[in-house]
Amino acid sequence: MQDPDWLAAQFEENRGHLRGVAYRMLGSLSEADDAVQEAWLKVGRAGADGVANLRGWLTTILARVCLDMLRSRHSRREEPQDEHAAEPAANQAGALDPEREALLAESVGLALLVVLDKLEPAERLAFVLHDMFAVPFDEIAPIVGRTEMAARQLASRARRRLHGEAAPDPGRAGQRRVVDAFLSALRRRDFEGLLAVLDPEVLVRAESAEGIREIRGARNWARGAAAFAQNARFMQIALVDGSVGIILAPGGHLQRAVRFAIVDERIVEAEVIVRPERLRSLHLALLEA
Repeated sequence: MQDPDWLAAQFEENRGHLRGVAYRMLGSLSEADDAVQEAWLKVGRAGADGVANLRGWLTTILARVCLDMLRSRHSRREEPQDEHAAEPAANQAGALDPEREALLAESVGLALLVVLDKLEPAERLAFVLHDMFAVPFDEIAPIVGRTEMAARQLASRARRRLHGEAAPDPGRAGQRRVVDAFLSALRRRDFEGLLAVLDPEVLVRAESAEGIREIRGARNWARGAAAFAQNARFMQIALVDGSVGIILAPGGHLQRAVRFAIVDERIVEAEVIVRPERLRSLHLALLEA
């Protein structure tokens, strides 16, 4: 029987790896720490006698914990919610150390975390374990209760959803140039740079707690948009319902999304979406570099 102190030391040696896996699985620093702690409890009860690949074994135990947490979260989302009681996704998790989580989310990729959150639990687990941590499918299969071929299909479906299943849009490169320029100007607090990509008669529909507010005219919106410049570090370009848009995701938790209509290299319309039920209904995908 192995020395419990040895096992504890080995677990601590692998804690950073396990935390990284859990964070990508769950998208929340606090939940990742909870998952790692729960995994340690299971490891301590089971012992590691006869285990040849300790890191792989620890990852498997952690993955099962994360899958249970994802399934529980998924079932809660499907329960009816009081619209007025719902909170923005940004406020729901990871509140223990917001700045540390924000830095971690930026290093992983804000858009990636947001889009991962749109996947089914088994899809997310298969994609994260295989594509991010090179876990073979024959080890993933028993975790998700599928055959090896089915586990491959889960990861493949996740990739398609992450990168958008629609056919490539030949106009997407032009959309990206405009949205890139808009976001760059916003980050620099460049008022003239914002005006350069906005149609003079741009129409913006912005959601708020009070309803929909309409803003007309490039100068009016540029002045209002500049007020959000301090949040620009948490903004990333992504596909929003198939078109190039912007998401605001502090800590990797979706808080708002912006959809654009672009004509002749200018933004002619924009929709700012903040209501949680609408954010959940958006089809989001990563935009290739």
